[in-house]
Parts: sequence; structure tokens; C-alpha cells
Amino acid sequence: MTDATQATKKNRPVYTNIHITDLPAYRLPAAGWVSILHRISGLLMFLLLPFVIWMFDTSLTSEISYETFTAAFVSGIGFLPGWFIKLVALGLIWGYLHHFIAGVRHLWMDATHSVSKQQGKSSAVVTLVLAIVLTLALGAKLFGLY
Repeated sequence: MTDATQATKKNRPVYTNIHITDLPAYRLPAAGWVSILHRISGLLMFLLLPFVIWMFDTSLTSEISYETFTAAFVSGIGFLPGWFIKLVALGLIWGYLHHFIAGVRHLWMDATHSVSKQQGKSSAVVTLVLAIVLTLALGAKLFGLY
């Protein structure tokens, strides 16, 4: 090998898999965060599906069960306090909103073939901000701030 090819070989970056211990130092782009949070929100909604079904069933069965449903957010259920039930509901609200908005983002990118780096970044930032703002607005309503 010549000296020029050795110098080129030494300057090339080495790409390796990222270990879990490397995550605090690794800077993930906004599109990466949206992708990971899309998976987390889908898992959250799947795991809390029994809670969602209970909420839906209890709210629609009768007037008495609806009163039980609304009282759960104030006095709690069993040993779980009301604020914890509200926090779980807020997690579901965020999970649904983020999953829905990120899904629309993916559908839009697929339909319009908008896959440039800049459009991916800007749509990821819009997704993150929109999901957080809507969650804060609905969370304020849930916790009785307005």
C-alpha cells in the first residue's frame, strides 16, 4: 500500500453498534426520537388496553357506573389514588396523540415521497411539539386547571 491509501484508511470513520451504556453520550436526531417514541407509545397503548376497555365499559354501562367512572379520577380505585389514575390517563393521552401524529407523519412522507433529510427533521420537530402541546392542553383539562 502507498502512503496515500494508508492515510485515507486511517481517516475513515469507524461505525459500530451503539451499546446501551453509550446512549447518554449519543445524540439522536429528532426523527430518531419520533421513531422510538412511536414504538413506545404503541406499546403503552397495547399494555394499557385493559384499562381503556374498563374506562369505556364503565362510562357507558349506566348512570351509576358512569358515576363510579368519574369518582375513580377523584377518589381512586382500590389502593390506587385518584392522581395516579389521572397520571395513567395522561400517559394514554400522550401515547395516543404521539402515535397518531407520528403515524400521519409516516403516511404523509410515504404518500408524497418527502424523504429528504431537512423535511424529515422539520416534520419530526412538528410531531414532537404538536404531541406535547396537545397533551399539555388536555392534561390541564384532566387535572382541572380550566
